[in-house]
Amino acid sequence: MLEEANLAVGTVAKRCGVKVSTLHFYEEKGLIRSWRNQGNQRRYKRDVLRRISVIKAAQKMGVSLDEIKTVFATLPDKRTPNKDDWAKLSKSWQQQLNQRIAYMEKLRDSLTGCIGCGCLSMTKCPIYNPEDILGENGIGPLILDKN
Repeated sequence: MLEEANLAVGTVAKRCGVKVSTLHFYEEKGLIRSWRNQGNQRRYKRDVLRRISVIKAAQKMGVSLDEIKTVFATLPDKRTPNKDDWAKLSKSWQQQLNQRIAYMEKLRDSLTGCIGCGCLSMTKCPIYNPEDILGENGIGPLILDKN
């Protein structure tokens, strides 16, 4: 039995804790899909609630909408992620999150020192980066980006 698209846009927005404009934006980006009823009003299938929840969870982890769309495109028949799909997605995103956490910890621990930006304005910069020698290795805060 095929599920009918009978959830109104306001119902979905309220249930998911997003604005109606967010639903329109997600639809424009190809992240969710709606159907039109005879009165030309948007209607959604119930599985859109899970799809939006996955989108929101991924965004909270720092996953971009483009990355989410790419992952959704790998699902058969553009289906909404199921439990097994979520396990795979979350594992992949967990690795990204761990990398961001490690970077943020490194950033936190080195905020008071030279970051290798080339400004040479801090007292310690001439020690860590005399004459901006790090500039030969690239741009930006090179010391922070070292692994």
